[in-house]
Order: sequence, then C-alpha cells, then structure tokens
Amino acid sequence: MTISRLHYIVTTPEQAEQACSAGADWIQLRLKNKSYEDWKVIALETQTVCRSYQARLIMNDNVHLAGEIGSDGLHLGKEDMPVLEARKLLGNEIIIGGTANTLEDILMHHQSGASYIGLGPFRFTTTKEKLSPVLGLAGYTSLMTALQQQSVTIPVIAIGGITIEDVPDLLKTGIHGIAVSSAITLAPDPAAQTRLFIQSCTPHESTPDYR
Repeated sequence: MTISRLHYIVTTPEQAEQACSAGADWIQLRLKNKSYEDWKVIALETQTVCRSYQARLIMNDNVHLAGEIGSDGLHLGKEDMPVLEARKLLGNEIIIGGTANTLEDILMHHQSGASYIGLGPFRFTTTKEKLSPVLGLAGYTSLMTALQQQSVTIPVIAIGGITIEDVPDLLKTGIHGIAVSSAITLAPDPAAQTRLFIQSCTPHESTPDYR
C-alpha cells in the first residue's frame, strides 16, 4: 500500500477539487459538529471528487461512515476509537492512520495495525482543538532516531502548522511526508500552493519509499 507524501485536510468538496486538480492524491475529510447525515452528504460529494481524480479519500474519526461509504481510509485521533478496534470492524484492506505525539503512541499504533502515523504537532496551530505538546524539529529528530534504532519503519506524516519552508528540514528527520490544511486552504492560489507542496515533498534518493 502506497502512503502519499502530501496529505491535505479539507472540510469541503470544493477544497478537494482545487487540490486534486493540481495533483493532490490524498484527501482527508475532517468535519466537526456535524450530524451523521450532514457528514454523509459532504463525504459522498468529496468522494465523487476524489474518484474523478483517482485520489484517495480518508475519513477523519467517523469509523461507521467510513465503512458505510467505502472510503479508502480512516484517520483516528488520540481520543477516537482505538486503531485495533477500527481494524477489526473495517478489515485489513482499508488504510488506517493514527495520531501520535510520543514514541509510545507510535509503537502502540504500529502494534495495533496502523498503516501510517500522523505525528505532531510540529508547531502551534488553531486548526486542531485539544492540541498535544508541540514537538518542533528537535522532537521529530529524536522520535525518528528512536524508531530507526528499534527498526520500526511505519510511514510517519508530520502535521501541525507546517509551512512550505518547513518541509526540507522536516524531510531530513526521516519522516515520510506531511499533512497540511490552512497552508493550502488559505493560500491566495490553493492549486498553485498544492503543486509547490507536492514538489517539495518529492523524495531524494536517500529517502525511503514505503510501499
């Protein structure tokens, strides 16, 4: 299973359309304070966009809706359903990512069958409620070194207030890719910004490519 290097977190199908038209192939739909039916309407519209561009749709948190609409994947936060339980409900084929802030979090998700780790936050962000302790570049360096020492090779996606300027240094820590929301959504030209992020995430030969 290929884990994309750029994960774009959206709240509308229109945001997904702009990014997918620019080459994004991994869309995470994150909605808060919506009824199940409202969630479903937006999810189906976003899924239609993703399928038209052969992009993957990852549902944030909503396990049962992910199963109902047959989304490509599911991302679970620290206070959501455990990865192991979601894996039992949805099977081995679906992509499941887990949010982590510590080495213990990463190892727990890895042992529970997660497909990838969303590690953060990199810096303070207003996009996320109940923010975990900020890691910064030093935190990523330390955690990625620890994973290497334990021979754990699960793809790690950095998240939390990341800008285009941060990407080169983050990639040097050994992470697989990045997840962004406002860095694209609030850009003057979201499609152009998407292309810049895709280009910046393109690996050098020394970067491992998880399949």
